[in-house]
Amino acid sequence: MASTVTSRPGYGQLLRTRGAWTFLLPGFAARQPFAMLTISIVLLVQHTTGSYGAAGAVAAVTGVSMALFAPFTGRLADRFGQRAVLIPGVLVHTLSGLSLTALALTGAPLWALFAAAVPTGASVPQIGPMVRARWGVKLQGSPLMTTAAAFESVTDELTFVFGPLVATALCTTVDPAAGLLTEAALTLIGGLLFAAQKSTQPTVARDGHARVEHVSALRVPGVRILIVAFLGIGSVFGGMQVSLAAFSESIGEPGLNGVLYGVFAAGNMVSGIVCGAVAWKVAPQRRLVLGYAALALTASGLWAAHSVIVLAGIGLLAGMCIAPALITGYTLVEGLVPADTRTEAFTWLTGAVALGQAAAVTASGQLEDRFWDGAGFLVPMAGTTLALITLVALRSRLATRPTSRTVARGVGHRVPVAVD
Repeated sequence: MASTVTSRPGYGQLLRTRGAWTFLLPGFAARQPFAMLTISIVLLVQHTTGSYGAAGAVAAVTGVSMALFAPFTGRLADRFGQRAVLIPGVLVHTLSGLSLTALALTGAPLWALFAAAVPTGASVPQIGPMVRARWGVKLQGSPLMTTAAAFESVTDELTFVFGPLVATALCTTVDPAAGLLTEAALTLIGGLLFAAQKSTQPTVARDGHARVEHVSALRVPGVRILIVAFLGIGSVFGGMQVSLAAFSESIGEPGLNGVLYGVFAAGNMVSGIVCGAVAWKVAPQRRLVLGYAALALTASGLWAAHSVIVLAGIGLLAGMCIAPALITGYTLVEGLVPADTRTEAFTWLTGAVALGQAAAVTASGQLEDRFWDGAGFLVPMAGTTLALITLVALRSRLATRPTSRTVARGVGHRVPVAVD
């Protein structure tokens, strides 16, 4: 159903773009909070309270706060510039994360943890969309734009590989608070270094055209459908993080949590690299539905796994199904929305993953506390199944705009007609 075109500009050529590494390296460090934050909170609060339900609830407040504020942050960055938004944002996030850590370690009541979780989530820097916008500045009109899109999608997957692995290892082998403390430090250092690269950030419109930026990408029906799909993807991340931790604890091998999540994340990473290197001939709308069906199928088998080997195998398959869905969803955005609302559209999708993850950690934590070990795996099954039903029923609304051939070059994502 797909074929590879060998003439596509390669990753090596892309990475030789002058000035690219000045924002790629700090950007990679600064985008880790999204991948590290939830699992760090879950492991810390579960350690201090003894309840996966409480841990999931605190992580959920953080995720909901991030989901609500992410699009607003994206619009502010478009209007006032990335640096103006990032510097105060990383400072607030660092202080909020340290406060949350201190409150958890001192046995503060749950409401106090909730109060600290709100600004912690709201201030998570939206580095991914900002990096994509910078690629657009560097590569205007270049055939490397499609390669940059693939590279950014793979980078997102690498973030989900390294972030949870590092956080889990720190929390289980160093100290339960080490994951959240490291996340705050990476945010501060990486965010400030990224903000310092002023020469590569998009220019801020100062004329009457700036008013167009106030039109919300949420008004596009296709974006709303993709939000539902990304909520389902978030349910897989959240459900896996809580349920794998509970499963490992139940068999007396808490260290296996990192190994099992690493297998899941490795499948995610490998499939992302392969998917980004393929020039698909199948329409992205159809590819998203087919790929999402595979994700829902594999996620539905997690709850039935009662051994480490089986759980690792199903987790690997589930991870391999996530990256194609994410990449295809981001690809569709370029043809669905105008260039002046694309950064906001990406933050809506990022926020949807965070919101789905937040809901999943809450539901999974409650199920793990109240029912059998592994009951939390029912959440990814439910989340992906409901999202798949929505995609199938409303897939016609994912059709890209006819003008996407010429205008869909705003933030460095693949041009659907040329690649797909």
